[in-house]
Amino acid sequence: MEKQYIPVEVIHNFMQAVFTGLGVPAGDARVCADVLIASDLRGIESHGVGRLKYYYDRIRAGVQFVETEIEVVKESETTALIDGGHGMGHVISHRAMRMAIDKAKRYGLGAVTVRNGTHFGIAGYYPLMAAAEGLMGLAVTNARPAIAPTLGTEPMLGTNPIAFAAPSDLPYPFCFDGATSICQRGKIEVAARAEKPVPEGWVIDDEGRPLTDPDQILADLGRATAALLPLGGAGEEFAGYKGYSLAVMVEILSASLCGGVFMKDLLGFAPDGSRRPYMLGHFFLAIDVEHFVPLEVSRRITGQIMRALQDSRKEPGRERIYVAGEKEYENEQRIREQGVPVNRNLRQELQAMRDELGIEGYEAWF
Repeated sequence: MEKQYIPVEVIHNFMQAVFTGLGVPAGDARVCADVLIASDLRGIESHGVGRLKYYYDRIRAGVQFVETEIEVVKESETTALIDGGHGMGHVISHRAMRMAIDKAKRYGLGAVTVRNGTHFGIAGYYPLMAAAEGLMGLAVTNARPAIAPTLGTEPMLGTNPIAFAAPSDLPYPFCFDGATSICQRGKIEVAARAEKPVPEGWVIDDEGRPLTDPDQILADLGRATAALLPLGGAGEEFAGYKGYSLAVMVEILSASLCGGVFMKDLLGFAPDGSRRPYMLGHFFLAIDVEHFVPLEVSRRITGQIMRALQDSRKEPGRERIYVAGEKEYENEQRIREQGVPVNRNLRQELQAMRDELGIEGYEAWF
């Protein structure tokens, strides 16, 4: 499908205008837009401007609040438990990671858990906050059920991403950011907008048969008659139980440490069937390497590990081996110059939000 490339600044400013138009305070709207544009810059189309309507609809439905009122429930020198009050997940998580970083700088480690959070965008944004200040960072979150356990077909676990970043002496940090499923719901949404099937082996129906039609998958996920497969795929032959168990690990970190809810209680529905906030849990960890070794030593060793992998023997016909964070760094250079790709269906979504909120000044773009 034909794509239009829109300048990064235009997309960022528009997203900020949409959030403020919905009632999000200006400073918080900027944080939300920053997280989303970071996804587009890194080439992760599933969680950038393509996810704007996702938050728009949740705010309109009253299951996510525009005013983010955070309560610190419990705190020590190195830890904190905060209640996000169902506010903007990006804002909640930005503040939680900031707390973890500040604690780590003083005491070496900082861990912050969140209950009553909401979808916070790409998980990698928050460890990258730590890496930008010379720290290592980790972020995980649970989500509404989508993954079936190994040997099952019922969606029980969220896509439950794990993100980790470490500073290096390369122009970019090491940064892994991935769901514990083969794909996440956002990639299905991207495929639906592009009117393309998804690969066989990503999703199964309630009989364990593969599904490839993205519109059908999205509808069936909503009915709990389809499920995403964990990393490793169906069954045990290719170690799908490892992805399944990683998803469980994330569920435990995201619920057990904050006294939060988990799995089917994250579906966003009350016992009477009415909609309610999703009540997600998050876990953030920051590690100040200076409490272990000098930062330059840690950067150098991390860089050496990355370069050794890049320089190792390649498959025939392959020119490069990548490490996590490398493609994203190169994507950012390209997208800043080229612009953010927006296809016809996404453009229509942006136009609808623009018109409903009465936002002016973007008619030349969409």
